[in-house]
Amino acid sequence: MHSSPHFREPSGNQPELNAQSNIIGSKPTDGSLALPLLTIDLDTYRSNRDRFLALISAYGANVAPHAKTPMCPEIAIDLIDAGASGATAADLFQAEMLLRSGVLNVMIANQIGGLAAAGRLRVLVDAFPQAEIACCADSTQAAINLVQSFEGRVGNPLKVFVEVGAGRTGARTKEAASKIIDILSACSEIVLAGVSTYEGSVSGTTPEILDANMAALFDLVVGTFALIRQAHPERALVVSAGGSVHFDRVIAALSPLCDKDRNVTLLLRSGAIFFSDHGVYKRGFQSIDERRLLVSDGAAFKASEAFLPAMRIWAEVISVPEPGLAIAGMGMRDVSFDQDMPVALRLYRDGKLIEANLVSLTNVTKLNDQHAFLCFESAAGLAIGDIVEFGISHPCTCFDRWRTFYGIDASGRIERLYRTFFH
Repeated sequence: MHSSPHFREPSGNQPELNAQSNIIGSKPTDGSLALPLLTIDLDTYRSNRDRFLALISAYGANVAPHAKTPMCPEIAIDLIDAGASGATAADLFQAEMLLRSGVLNVMIANQIGGLAAAGRLRVLVDAFPQAEIACCADSTQAAINLVQSFEGRVGNPLKVFVEVGAGRTGARTKEAASKIIDILSACSEIVLAGVSTYEGSVSGTTPEILDANMAALFDLVVGTFALIRQAHPERALVVSAGGSVHFDRVIAALSPLCDKDRNVTLLLRSGAIFFSDHGVYKRGFQSIDERRLLVSDGAAFKASEAFLPAMRIWAEVISVPEPGLAIAGMGMRDVSFDQDMPVALRLYRDGKLIEANLVSLTNVTKLNDQHAFLCFESAAGLAIGDIVEFGISHPCTCFDRWRTFYGIDASGRIERLYRTFFH
């Protein structure tokens, strides 16, 4: 007997949206809204989306964007409508949220857990027989758990990827992967779908060591794929990788495999790239530019030009307690800070832009729960009631602080509201 999973229903029994649900048409800059507020610039988001989808399509790859970034069904469906092949989830909760929202191709790009968790996966798969659901196994025990839980099931077989990796989850050797392949291949209720990895956890103390470690991981992916192909010579297979700030490495290393074996597809799981940022992704795109691994329109692809930051936090200056220090009403409850502090971009007063380059004049030095400490030069002239437009670093850990966020149009007005569904 499998116990039923318990997940929050995206479309029902939710508390009412906050009082700002009627702000369509307002501007975050004019002082009429309760701040802080999270927005995405819709034109920028759509440009990032279309540029990335076009780029990977040109290299013969697909993408199932990782939904954990915004945890917003509308965004997942929009990406699929624009050309993504499906969506990626990190766990069963996220997978069910996507499935209940109408996403019918979901990859759980993570380990499921023990036998009880594998049983919960079967309940989820049984509840959505029309969907294509895949997961990963990086050990013989994980594979055995899945086999036991799906034994005797009638219906479409569960798709399972052998995960190999470095620095996080994933089998570390071809020998370990080979044992997983044998277990999964012997189960008629499971289809061995291919090999998966996550390159973002690879590290190196120098650029040269990082390059070598990346190359070793991709060699492990290629070697594991060869074992799967040997076991299943006629099967359509998938090779999957994370593909955010290292998507160029993924394409350069693995697309030749797809060119050689015409019955395999490269699948990226990039998620935050569609929103970009002013920190970790900005630096990542600069590194992509320096590596010059990809070509677009006959020239080296420039990620820093193709993908621009779409996310903003808007906050009001609530105190100027001493010269050179302003306190904005935004803090750790509102913005990501695990990679970098937020960046003050522009300053508005009475609805008008009065400083377009706060980056050179201010510095966020500290965050409390609801306070941001801005040290500023006298030229910035921050005053109580001013509205500051902030850029962020690391979209994933910014979205998860918000139950709603807003899309703004080219005029800076709020065009639509989005709901998030985090735990």
